[in-house]
Amino acid sequence: MSPTPLPPKARRFITLTALLGAVVLSRAIAQWDSPDLLKYGGFLMVAIFSSGIRISGPGITGLLSLNFLFILFGIVELTQSETIVLGTMVTLIQCYWQKRRPHRAALLIFNTTSIAVAIAVSEQVYRSSWMVDNNIDQAVRLAATACTLFLLTTVQSARAVALAEGGDLISTWRQRYFWSLGYYLGGAVIAQLASLGSHFLGWPTVLLTGPVVYLIYRSYCLYLQRLEDEKKHAEQVSSLHLRTIEALALAIEAKDHTTHDHLQRVQVYAMELAKELGLSPTEQEALRAAALLHDIGKLAVPEHIISKPGRLTPEEFEKMKIHPIVGAEILERVQFPCPVVPIVRAHHEKWDGSGYPYGIAGEEIPIGARILSAVDCLDALASDRQYRRALPLDEAMKVVISESGKAFDPRVVEALSRRYVELERMAQGQSVAAGKLSTDLKISNGLAPAAGFEKAAKPKPGTSKDASIDFLTSIAAARQEVQALFEISQDLGNSLSLDETLSVLAVRLRRIIPHHSLAIWVRRDGLLIPDYVSGDDFRLFSTLEIPLGQGLSGWVAENRKPILNGNPSVEPGYLNDPSKFSTLRSAVAVPLEGVNGVLGALTLYHAERDAFTKDHLRILLAISSKIAVSIENALRFRQAESSATTDYLTTLPNARSLFLQFDSELSRGRREGVPLTVLVLDLDGFKQVNDRFGHLEGNKVLRAIAFALKSACREYDHVARMGGDEFVVLLPGLEPADVHMKVAQFREALDQASRDLFSENLLTVSIGVASFPSDGTDAEQLLAEADRRMYKEKRARKQRQQTPESVWSSNLTATVQ
Repeated sequence: MSPTPLPPKARRFITLTALLGAVVLSRAIAQWDSPDLLKYGGFLMVAIFSSGIRISGPGITGLLSLNFLFILFGIVELTQSETIVLGTMVTLIQCYWQKRRPHRAALLIFNTTSIAVAIAVSEQVYRSSWMVDNNIDQAVRLAATACTLFLLTTVQSARAVALAEGGDLISTWRQRYFWSLGYYLGGAVIAQLASLGSHFLGWPTVLLTGPVVYLIYRSYCLYLQRLEDEKKHAEQVSSLHLRTIEALALAIEAKDHTTHDHLQRVQVYAMELAKELGLSPTEQEALRAAALLHDIGKLAVPEHIISKPGRLTPEEFEKMKIHPIVGAEILERVQFPCPVVPIVRAHHEKWDGSGYPYGIAGEEIPIGARILSAVDCLDALASDRQYRRALPLDEAMKVVISESGKAFDPRVVEALSRRYVELERMAQGQSVAAGKLSTDLKISNGLAPAAGFEKAAKPKPGTSKDASIDFLTSIAAARQEVQALFEISQDLGNSLSLDETLSVLAVRLRRIIPHHSLAIWVRRDGLLIPDYVSGDDFRLFSTLEIPLGQGLSGWVAENRKPILNGNPSVEPGYLNDPSKFSTLRSAVAVPLEGVNGVLGALTLYHAERDAFTKDHLRILLAISSKIAVSIENALRFRQAESSATTDYLTTLPNARSLFLQFDSELSRGRREGVPLTVLVLDLDGFKQVNDRFGHLEGNKVLRAIAFALKSACREYDHVARMGGDEFVVLLPGLEPADVHMKVAQFREALDQASRDLFSENLLTVSIGVASFPSDGTDAEQLLAEADRRMYKEKRARKQRQQTPESVWSSNLTATVQ
């Protein structure tokens, strides 16, 4: 295949350069001057053998020959004719060195003649009469010469490339050649050192350094190869990361069939708009992941709200609005290498500031979120939903355009309106290629689950005949059932103690439903906790914490459906421990549904297989709602008791609990003569945190501070929240000499918590210390003294305007003394 002919302008420039270079080369040969041919031959051989060496740098696509290094050395040590011949000869050899295809003649002529011109001009700069007459330092002359050589070689090449490709000279030079300026200046330094070595050690010694230089070059090549391998590994990891994200998004999508293909379509739209609007590669990668995962927070929204076939109520919409925050919190744990989380958090913000969750506006919204919100709305309008039919694509686009400047960034809408038809075709092709999950298959193989299918006990032989005769027994049984149900209903409302309520229930149920074991499971944080267990296998059941959906009772609680004559052995199955098993053979379980949802499950176990009947299940279902309400009331009473002494936000003891513990520790101190140290801690800068990040983040800060304080405490220390951002710590038995170190531990723990939350120290803490009995003999005196010292430190801190010296150390020293 013949090469593409050069444009006329490029041919004229190459011809002019070739003629000028030929004149320079001819003159050098005609005026040949070589005082030391042996020296010249030695350096010429080294230059020829080095002509195949090309260097590059990390992140640089171009290659740089070492010819300039020998040219600079020749300008210093050789004559002008020697240097010109050396440069052109090495350049000519380099054009054929390890080349699979020979250079075209025009390029070959241009390379050899342009270097001759560059060397001749550089020689004139180095040996200019002005520099010599003014005694300019040789290093400065050589640096100027290196810059001249750099400009002449690179500008000539850039001009030829620009004319051949129809580009701009400045842009071509900056993109392809400017990076090599540092190497030319470095070459000037090496040439200067080589010149000094030649003068002081002799030129043969300089030549002997060649192998050392080659070893350095090889080491540099190995280093670059290692960087390249690491780059490829990082790209492979990034690719695996993205495929994992796509798999997770597909799993989420499979849960909601109404939005099938939505994520892939949104991704296609978003990525094309990102390219259109000139987003950086990092921003594009973040948007690619966010387009797939922006709705992951809907996992925290009840399914009946997501799939509701109608308008949401205000309460339901408030629940729906949490999904950007929940999605961001989920994805924060992934630690993406690009800013995915801000896009997910802000993808429901609006251009005019009326969006959620934070109400930010305009350019404050990340560009990825602005793109995502517009294309998400367009695709949602053009897709079928439970509550409406899809709009035609053109009408959907008109709706989006009408919201330009209100809900959406006008620049994004303008780009979308120009390309939405083209993008829709691309999205349809992508959806077909992506395929679907096999969610509609029917699997014919497989036995019954370990819990068994729901099954009623079969009547014993002879029962059917006897039942038709002994009607009096049936009447008596019905009367006993009514009486037992009445007594259960009456007893359940007589006590607010959960333990008492459940024990009474167990006694009453045994009379009407025979069983060998009973367990009442209460739901807490996704687990079923055995609040009450009696009968056989007590130790087994009382130690279980069944995840919701696992085991027999977990399945009942999650699905809100009863199980009759299930297998009790599946209860501990989530442990995967063969030593944990039940000897009981059958179970009946019903969900306990309260006012606010499922509280847990009531399960009866029996040693015989299929021991429970449909009547037993009917009785349990009849009283399950009453049991659930009673348990719910008892749990609320327990929570009220706990909240009287516990701070709801941090779960630390509150002021009331603190004073109870305070009195107890003071009494012990008086009896046993042990010291008691009281710390009052107040956060500095917490108001600014609330103002800057909002009260929700402020609550997170208080919880983190509480955790940090507890972590720094001994197991018998007592930390409490007095209110706001003020905390109190009781340190019984702490010797005065150890107080200083303990306070330092608390400061370090709180500083670390602040760095973990904000990546900087936005919070500081003022601490006041008081000791029993030296600073007071009762709680009020000790708290007042510690509070006074704390505010003294706070005032001193403000006056110093955060100088390195700390007033609390002198205050603490006085306290200890």
